Amino acid sequence: MRAPLQAPMVLLLPLLLLPPPDFRSTVKAQVNPAVCRYPLGMSGGHIPDEDISASSYWSESTAAKYGRLGSEEGDGAWCPESPVEPDDLKEFLEVDLRALHFITLVGTQGRHAGGHGNEFAPMYRINYSRDGTRWVSWRTRRGKQVLDGNTNPYDIVLKDLAPPIIARFVRFIPVTDHSTNVCLRVELYGCAWLDGLVSYSAPAGQQLVLPGGSVVYLNDSIYDGYSMAEGLGQLTDGISGLDDFSQTHEYHMWPGYDYVGWCNESTSTGYVEMVFAFDRIRNFTTMKVHCNNMFARGVKIFREVQCHFRSEGAEWEPSPVSSVLVLDDVNPSARFVTVPLHHRMASAIRCQFYFADAWMMFSEISFQSDTAMYNNSGALPDSSVTPTTYDPTLKVDDSNTRILIGCLVAIIFILVAIIVIILWRQFWQKMLEKASRRMLDDEMTVSLSLPSDSSMFNRNRSTSSSERETNSTYDRIFPLGPDYQEPSRLIRKLPEFPPVEEEAGCSGVSKPAQPSGGEGVPHYAEADIVNLQGVTGSNTYSVPALTMDLLSGKDVAVPEFPRKLLTFREKLGEGQFGEVHLCEVEGPETLGDKDSALDGDPGQPVLLAVKMLRADANKNARNDFLKEIKIMSRLKDPNIVSLLAVCIAEDPLCMITEYMENGDLNQFLSRQECHSLPGSSAPSISYTDLKFIATQIASGMKYLSSLNFVHRDLATRNCLVGKNYTIKIADFGMSRNLYSGDYYRIQGRAVLPIRWMSWESILLGKFTTASDVWAFGVTLWETFTFCREQPYSQLSDERVIENTGEFFRDQGQQIYLPQPAFCPDSIYKLMLSCWKRDSKDRPCFQEIHSILQEASILL
Repeated sequence: MRAPLQAPMVLLLPLLLLPPPDFRSTVKAQVNPAVCRYPLGMSGGHIPDEDISASSYWSESTAAKYGRLGSEEGDGAWCPESPVEPDDLKEFLEVDLRALHFITLVGTQGRHAGGHGNEFAPMYRINYSRDGTRWVSWRTRRGKQVLDGNTNPYDIVLKDLAPPIIARFVRFIPVTDHSTNVCLRVELYGCAWLDGLVSYSAPAGQQLVLPGGSVVYLNDSIYDGYSMAEGLGQLTDGISGLDDFSQTHEYHMWPGYDYVGWCNESTSTGYVEMVFAFDRIRNFTTMKVHCNNMFARGVKIFREVQCHFRSEGAEWEPSPVSSVLVLDDVNPSARFVTVPLHHRMASAIRCQFYFADAWMMFSEISFQSDTAMYNNSGALPDSSVTPTTYDPTLKVDDSNTRILIGCLVAIIFILVAIIVIILWRQFWQKMLEKASRRMLDDEMTVSLSLPSDSSMFNRNRSTSSSERETNSTYDRIFPLGPDYQEPSRLIRKLPEFPPVEEEAGCSGVSKPAQPSGGEGVPHYAEADIVNLQGVTGSNTYSVPALTMDLLSGKDVAVPEFPRKLLTFREKLGEGQFGEVHLCEVEGPETLGDKDSALDGDPGQPVLLAVKMLRADANKNARNDFLKEIKIMSRLKDPNIVSLLAVCIAEDPLCMITEYMENGDLNQFLSRQECHSLPGSSAPSISYTDLKFIATQIASGMKYLSSLNFVHRDLATRNCLVGKNYTIKIADFGMSRNLYSGDYYRIQGRAVLPIRWMSWESILLGKFTTASDVWAFGVTLWETFTFCREQPYSQLSDERVIENTGEFFRDQGQQIYLPQPAFCPDSIYKLMLSCWKRDSKDRPCFQEIHSILQEASILL
């Protein structure tokens, strides 16, 4: 039985739900996984030898203290006493960080010893503990416990931990599939866990059934305690949920993954009680709770919270802190709610969150106390050294003198950062003024240490120790400065030359004739580009000036359609000037277009996509919308989504296009079973089907390139799937919240799909048919990975941009997407040709289409 609630001894305080726009960016989780990626001291030597231990070791020269990443001391690594046997998990290398840390990345390496060693761990597991007594086996979000390790003794392999680990003790356990000798060197990357939270206990999350029957699972799927007691999980993983709780940041996870939620009907008290335990007594100032507020579906922020406090070994204090919220029934956005805790001293907090509606959902909970304050820049407090040399053995000093020194050091760092940013901006401004061939010279250096899910730093055996030390250090980077312009503004009017025929095999595309020297003239025709901004904000097709005759003086070649015949099904997405809806009509004959390629029996409902411009859109948006209609009405190809009809007689303006019954290719492929090795049970989709899908995409792009159209956003999310794997290229991807993570906003100027873009599109703003070829290579990679992960999923957006600098310099440091598990060599060779540094070396779409048609893929 719970004790009855006692009357609060403090006044009820209203909470500020949503800060003003200028301050909203400062309200974040206490720890940010994107910046919490610093080496914790194995490679740098800041973790002392006595804090590194092992189950056994072969000799004194292979003891645990030699298991430091990048070090060749002793005999070059930690090596257990006996060979490791399959399913034998008794051997381990343990690191004591002396305090709780938020660990986001690990690195491993074998024993090289200057060419004398050839032992490494091909696989490994990670166990961790916060108190040294209870150990937890780390697993991925889908339950996998074994990580792929090294394939040779000298390369460093970095692995992102998703979900991250909060622990003091970490063990690396080598795993093999046959009896073998292994040796290991390791590093941990992350930052100090200054929350001090060691566990939380809460009721188990529940399931919400949406209209239509789809189920949203709101359980804490990565919780590492016992039945939602004495553990940590999704509420401390640093990932805040989206506005729509049925969507998720993580690729291909179930609806509701980011949230833990409870239903009011399942409780008799009207509240959810959670207990938070901390590492020691702390002076608490605030609690921040990230809540969903999708009130249209019965989800609201809690209306009141009461928090009780307890010190070690004592009873719960009778007087709680109580706070009442001013509820928001206007803005459905998810947001952080800040709860003042009034400097109460405690080592445990029990909070009761009262329902304001049928459901209550949290994605993050963090605490701030006087000795545990984060700044989201990633810098560590009270330290006069840079994060890469941070010593995790340092103790936090609570004295006012130390706090003052820490503040002064932080101010110095801020001033230095401002100076660096100013110099960086000046540098980029000068570089943009130079010729494009000299835009990025040897003065610009990029340090990249996280290439991919199985990232490797190739090291020759003659590599100097200084080079190895540099490669093994995870360095922070700067994003592009505010001088970066939207790509369409960087493309200037080029000299006009009479067109000449393309080489054999690409006669469908015209190239401008090259003047002497050819400097500055791109491979494909690039006169001024007209950006057709769709109602969703997406760049549909970019049209060179030489095709603008399509827009001049001609009526739209599609009929007007009575909008009353459209039946609304769901909203696919929205943008700044309008929305995209999924609608249906009674049958294909309703459209009255005998040439329509719509499938379906007469009288049977047919799905359509309706792009609708808002009635209050400005004049420029209306003009762009009409231009897009005119362009789309001229596109007639079996692999391009057709414009079927329009509603432009009155506002709101609408265009009606095809919508394939199986949705977009990304979601379609992600629902299929992964292709197995030859000889196993039949998969749901074959290599032949994948090749057929890729051939159709190439065919559609061949048609667009023959008209000198540039798509600029080719990806599986922009390909629709019909019956019998029929593919049609569209442009709906950018409008959907599901794919918001695929787009990157550069300093508030341009929203770009950088993971699909060529280096010249990102750095120089040049969009050509050749850059579409690059995007096709990425789309082909998506297809053969069954869209199981985002391209460069282990790279941050900023590091993807930095990698483009490596493509420009072409010094062998650029990172390519890896060959999918069962992708044929011929297909991967085609992908690599699409990612050639020089655009003129990339195949044209006619060549790509021919290669895919003629390719012989062995099953």
